[in-house]
Amino acid sequence: MARLCFSVEEEDEGIRLDCFLANQEDVDQSRSYISTLIRNGHVTVEGVANAKPSARLHQGQTVSLEVPDPEPIELSPEDIPLDVVFEDDHLIVINKQPGFVVHPTAFARSGTLVNALLYHCRSLSGISGELRPGIVHRLDKDTTGLLVVAKSDTAHRGLSAQLSARSVKRRYLALCWNHPEPSQGRIDAPIGRHLINRQKMAVVPGGRRAVTNYKVIKVFRFSDLIEFRLETGRTHQIRVHGATCMGCPVIADVKYGGLKPAGHSSTKADRELVSDAVRLAGHHMLHAETLGFLHPVTGEEMEFNSAPPSEFHIVQRLLARDMEGSS
Repeated sequence: MARLCFSVEEEDEGIRLDCFLANQEDVDQSRSYISTLIRNGHVTVEGVANAKPSARLHQGQTVSLEVPDPEPIELSPEDIPLDVVFEDDHLIVINKQPGFVVHPTAFARSGTLVNALLYHCRSLSGISGELRPGIVHRLDKDTTGLLVVAKSDTAHRGLSAQLSARSVKRRYLALCWNHPEPSQGRIDAPIGRHLINRQKMAVVPGGRRAVTNYKVIKVFRFSDLIEFRLETGRTHQIRVHGATCMGCPVIADVKYGGLKPAGHSSTKADRELVSDAVRLAGHHMLHAETLGFLHPVTGEEMEFNSAPPSEFHIVQRLLARDMEGSS
């Protein structure tokens, strides 16, 4: 069990206890989970454990937090179908489907890509640890498209080096609400944990550097098809940069404001169009279309392409019909 202690500074005067802890850099937990820990007596203020999550703190107080050790997660092979694009003795390239978590977490203990890979492959690289065998980079749960997995440690080291050198080609397509200004550009804005909601990421001072290039491919009435090219690979990078820096959240992205466009016409027809687009999408409209790298063992130049899933095309046709009908 980890024990952390914090002092309430002048700028924290009057802050709620749960917010204070969620804002601490060393506390990588959601505010709701912190509230549960407080209610269960894992948090003390001045040595007393009867505070409420809403308790207001005062300068000079000492707050202690005990974070229980996570329950062990057992990895087991599961016979889950995989869309294999390429495979050899060193690596495997997967076309990931929506709703597929890449590796087990406290909230997804089975049914992940790793469980499927353990069944499909005789061996996976162990460099990323026992819960993430073979995982060199990740895609969000509902992001579709291409990712490469290392089957050997040699392949893992080679692919990781290319990612660090920013030489891996990664091209994404996204259907986004609103229109960015300008229509193409480069975003260089640091990303870290959201200061309040620890399950979200945000553009924050002191975050890790994140660089995204974007270009509008097709314009609809109040949405765009946008190409994104990554220079870095931070958690939720495209979704955060799109929503925060461009004002263009990915369509159907519940976490980052993708349920409706900002400032669009409030006519009944427009509201129905937006509702239909989100409903038909079923998940956020972000797809990893192109993945290119040098084979880490043979040195061969490799590039793979994957068409977006059917729901991506269905939403795009809906937006195109609306565009034609309004012209």
